[in-house]
Amino acid sequence: MSKSDSNVIKIILADDHPIVREGIRARLSSQSNIKIVAEAENGKEAVRLVQELSPALILMDINMPEMNGLEATKAISRVAPATKVLVLSMHQDREYVVEIMRSGARGYVLKNSPPNELIRAIESVHSGQAFFSPAISTVLLQELSRPEKSAATELSEREREVLGLVASGLSNKEIADKLGVGVRTIETHRERLMRKLDIHSIAGLTKFAITHGLLKLNN
Repeated sequence: MSKSDSNVIKIILADDHPIVREGIRARLSSQSNIKIVAEAENGKEAVRLVQELSPALILMDINMPEMNGLEATKAISRVAPATKVLVLSMHQDREYVVEIMRSGARGYVLKNSPPNELIRAIESVHSGQAFFSPAISTVLLQELSRPEKSAATELSEREREVLGLVASGLSNKEIADKLGVGVRTIETHRERLMRKLDIHSIAGLTKFAITHGLLKLNN
């Protein structure tokens, strides 16, 4: 391997939208020190490619089919800790930001950021530093200043509602139809609930919902 090759930051791009991947490729094409070596359209594929190719870094979207970015980041942190995860997402809600950072991500860039910010983020995370878009830094600072609360009070209204419906025995599709949202949205809420509460079974979620008065009875 030549010296120039050894200095190239090899990355995998994980996003389920081809047009987004094409745009990112175009943004990075002029950078001689950055090379996209593979692309993934879902979280499972991202984890597999990281294990096969051992890239220095992966650009990770959050909402993807089969396995979302939260779970993929957690898996990569476990099976390939040398590969750094840099989130590239449109979401800046506190819950998304805090959870993805807890999953092992090293940085978080918003998709509407200017191209030079993405490039700086890649270089910074590759060098061992953290990097956050300004809006994400604000979210994290606010989170650090929040007083500690119990697990139940950490849940949003929608999460409490979804938890109650899950505990009542409804399927993801039934909950999605009831709330007028997509099935993937409910899947994400469900995974977030399990992570937040550190409960990984329906029986455990049901017990928690009953204990905290969140159980929704089917009519």
